[in-house]
Amino acid sequence: MHARDLTSKELEEKIRDNYIAILPIGSCEQHGPHLPITTDIDLAEFMATEIARKNKAVIFPSLNFGYSWVWTGLSGTITLSQETFKRVVYELTESIAKMGFDKILLVNGHDSNKMALKYVIRDLSEHYDAKFLNIFYPNMNEIYAKYMESEKWYGMFHAEEFETSLMMAYDDLRVRKDNLVSEYPDKPKYYGIDESPLWDVSQSGVFGDATKASKEKGYLMMNDFIEEISQLLKD
Repeated sequence: MHARDLTSKELEEKIRDNYIAILPIGSCEQHGPHLPITTDIDLAEFMATEIARKNKAVIFPSLNFGYSWVWTGLSGTITLSQETFKRVVYELTESIAKMGFDKILLVNGHDSNKMALKYVIRDLSEHYDAKFLNIFYPNMNEIYAKYMESEKWYGMFHAEEFETSLMMAYDDLRVRKDNLVSEYPDKPKYYGIDESPLWDVSQSGVFGDATKASKEKGYLMMNDFIEEISQLLKD
């Protein structure tokens, strides 16, 4: 159920009925030659929709931009600073808490948002009695190992088998299958300990092997993620 389809009075009814509020959060950035620049937000919305199918939840309009500094300058990339991103998420989530929702779920589709979101919900918890959860592909390592044939790039994934499979499950027509590539670029000596970006590391913008992706894998993984999240919400 989407908040955009409800009136203010109807939202009040959902609050009284103890519905969970979901805020999908993603990014707008390059995802190789085969995936759309909205991949992260698309997958966050995919996950949010599947959560709402199995739980009493209202999905609020998504935050389409996140912290994407590592791709700055590449076509399609729009980034917020860490400070601005944290402030925007705080105020959006605060608004939902002030409505009266006492269970608020941030569904994140972008890895580089995770740290900021962790601190946002800590700050919110000091001022509001609501329960805040920050979700990013729960139990991911186990689920990744269960279904993926390819390895991550030094523990990182981007536009490869994992994300491409999920996008195929979400909307197969938006994946340019003729452009699937595999790339495991050399890791710069100082990457991760200095300011080195990713835009000059990979030629394709892919870190991993997108050629092994499939729609079936995407469905299976999303089903497992939703089971994990539903159990968290039940607990």
